[in-house]
Amino acid sequence: MAERAAERRGAGELEASVLAALWSADGPRTAGQVQRALAVELARTTVTTILSRLHDKGTVGRERAGRGFAYFPVRDAHGLTARRMHHELDKDDDRQSVLARFVSDLGPEDERILRDLLEEGGGR
Repeated sequence: MAERAAERRGAGELEASVLAALWSADGPRTAGQVQRALAVELARTTVTTILSRLHDKGTVGRERAGRGFAYFPVRDAHGLTARRMHHELDKDDDRQSVLARFVSDLGPEDERILRDLLEEGGGR
């Protein structure tokens, strides 16, 4: 029954829950440990599938733990958002137009933050 409820969730909602559990952990976690840390009830096989997909996407890393793996986040939440933005930008051949449209839609506060970051060298 819990699996049926999980199927109705948004596409990225379960991945976000699994990532939140990994971000709050103090080290790598097995699928069973992640499952117990989740607020939603999911089968361990479902959690393993989600972790495998996140690994395939490069979002989490893994290391051997007994017969299975223990997983850890490769990036924090902000780094993941930035990676998604780069991924979307890379889908279009006309980067200048995409960036121009993005900047033109920024609010005054975001525009100020972006200008400050660019003046500082891109936040690097």
